[in-house]
Amino acid sequence: MTDTRAILEKLVGFASISSRSNRDLIDWVRDYLAGHGVEAAILPSPDGAKANLYATIGPDLAGGVVLSGHSDVVPVEGQAWSTDPFVLTERDGRLYGRGSCDMKGFLACALAAVPDMQAANLSRPLHIAISYDEEVGCLGAPGMIATLGTDRPKPAMVIVGEPTDMKIVSAHKGITVLKVTVTGYETHSSQTHRGVSAVMVAARLVAKLEQMARARSVRPQPGSLFDPPYTSIHVGLFRGGTAVNIIAGHAEFFCDIRNLPEESALDYITEFEEWYRADVLPGMRARHPACDIVTELVSQAPGLRLDVESQAEHFVRAITGDNAVRVVPFATEAGQFQQAEMAVVVIGPGSIDQAHQPDEFVEIAQLDACDAFLRQVIERCR
Repeated sequence: MTDTRAILEKLVGFASISSRSNRDLIDWVRDYLAGHGVEAAILPSPDGAKANLYATIGPDLAGGVVLSGHSDVVPVEGQAWSTDPFVLTERDGRLYGRGSCDMKGFLACALAAVPDMQAANLSRPLHIAISYDEEVGCLGAPGMIATLGTDRPKPAMVIVGEPTDMKIVSAHKGITVLKVTVTGYETHSSQTHRGVSAVMVAARLVAKLEQMARARSVRPQPGSLFDPPYTSIHVGLFRGGTAVNIIAGHAEFFCDIRNLPEESALDYITEFEEWYRADVLPGMRARHPACDIVTELVSQAPGLRLDVESQAEHFVRAITGDNAVRVVPFATEAGQFQQAEMAVVVIGPGSIDQAHQPDEFVEIAQLDACDAFLRQVIERCR
């Protein structure tokens, strides 16, 4: 645990909020691995500001197990922290700090296990994969995943170490974030017959999405383990207008769709677009031809489909003895690995209830359990 805690303290000290670069953290991990004789590949983002890291311990062969985690964390602004969020602080058997739970705790355990991996004379490889921008739509992992089976041997299994209280999670929902921009026509607010209010049109669009959400909620998927057992639609951010006495020329909002892994969020987007193009846009343009509604796909990550017979499920269940089937409504990078035809499970230290919260923490006992779990992973890769 000593090494795990020291590494976690270092990782938490990097304020790798998604809006910032993660290169200092990635460079530190690269140097740490190099100090243990492991060469890591740095895979920069298109603009070079951020990077993924991928390293292999053991034989350079296809197969083996990926230990996967993301380096970015959510912001702390506006949250009432009782400690410095970027200084790991122990209190009552817990380690507090931004990312301690989500999910630098798992990364610390994986990195602390590297000397044992090196000493184990592995017959099949263990891989460490660290991504960027998971918290803003799982944006970084696809570029790294695309190299597996092309630039480097393809692994057989992936363990995504999101916080699950060290219990196996076999499926999760997907997430799609949609930006909707409305261009209206500004006039004095006393001349509503001449203008087109982008805010009022956007409100109509939001009402349509709420109607779609309600329609789906009354048709839950029979036998679904998800809570809620249907695809959900939610508008969380809305901006528009200039002044109360000006008919708004611009409005925008962001919608997220949490789809069941068997469903496609794109079907919902198509239904929405077909509706406003037929029922809303013609009336706007009848008043002014420059009016418009534009939808933009900001990010999309697939759900993780349930596959209790997968190689990863058998591998991890043999270690943990955990035979329960669990699903979660939040998204991870697991679905992206599964789309690339790798078997995946989600299991990691800490509780999702602590993720993104002020005074985020991971229990020391959870890190101990993860260390013990990874020792068994190593043993089974000998």
